[in-house]
Amino acid sequence: MLKQMSLAEAMRTDVETIESDAILIEVGRRLRKREIGSVVIVDDGPPVGIVTETDLVEFLVTGGDVETVTAAECMSSPLITIDASSSIIEAATLLREHNIKKLPVLSDGELDGIVTTTDLASYLPQFSVQRTSRERTEGRVPRPNPEMAYDDEGWQFEYRDTTSGTFGVGDVVEFSKVVTDADVRSFAEISGDTNRLHLDSEFAAQTRFDHRIVHGTLVSGLISAALARIPGLTIYLAQDISYLAPVAIGDRITAVCEAAEALGNNKYRLSTDVYDENDERVIEGEAVILLDDLPDTVDEATEED
Repeated sequence: MLKQMSLAEAMRTDVETIESDAILIEVGRRLRKREIGSVVIVDDGPPVGIVTETDLVEFLVTGGDVETVTAAECMSSPLITIDASSSIIEAATLLREHNIKKLPVLSDGELDGIVTTTDLASYLPQFSVQRTSRERTEGRVPRPNPEMAYDDEGWQFEYRDTTSGTFGVGDVVEFSKVVTDADVRSFAEISGDTNRLHLDSEFAAQTRFDHRIVHGTLVSGLISAALARIPGLTIYLAQDISYLAPVAIGDRITAVCEAAEALGNNKYRLSTDVYDENDERVIEGEAVILLDDLPDTVDEATEED
């Protein structure tokens, strides 16, 4: 089962560092020699800052003396960092929120690596880290891809691209969320399915399930949520589903969809499975989708929401 990738799997570990009292000309030499875009400033202990090519150029434009000024006087500080146990989506969100392109990665407070917008583009081709962040409203967070109107801080999403930026066979998309009591009650009201098995604990306790369970259609809805996050505009053409096990209210469930066959004319057949928080498969099936290009105005429309 596909898991949300951590930074430890995506970051670079060969980070160039330099002391804070090093003069800027030495920083420039390091950048040129290594053909890199930044050096992290480290003395004794955790990193304290970063100097990028952009920082150096801006300093030179102002007439600064690279022979006397130190890295400490030019570095970006306080330094924005992230823990190595974080996910790549958390890193991309942090890069976007702070409008930066390089993010030092720490383990136990010590420098362990660095991740950049270019690195993340290899894993999240649909995640534009250059977008302007939207304000959070009622748990909503900046959308990680242009197909969606918004996301929620409790949702998890990952897209594994195996075909170099274009959707194709082998690509996997995953969406995960906790199904809450509020979700179940809202779904019952919206759908009209007010079966007491989903809403009444005393009633459900007398059934074969012994407790309330989530509507099967609500569980399978996560497949739609995952497919909607494939780069482009996803149009559902067919879905075949088998329900294997019930889902308890409060469980985190995960939809995992993998492109199994290209059918031509931008149509694809995908396996569509849903797992509970114990990694037990509760739904198996397959879907057929059509991928269209996004409207040219998608970004403008979303900015105005």
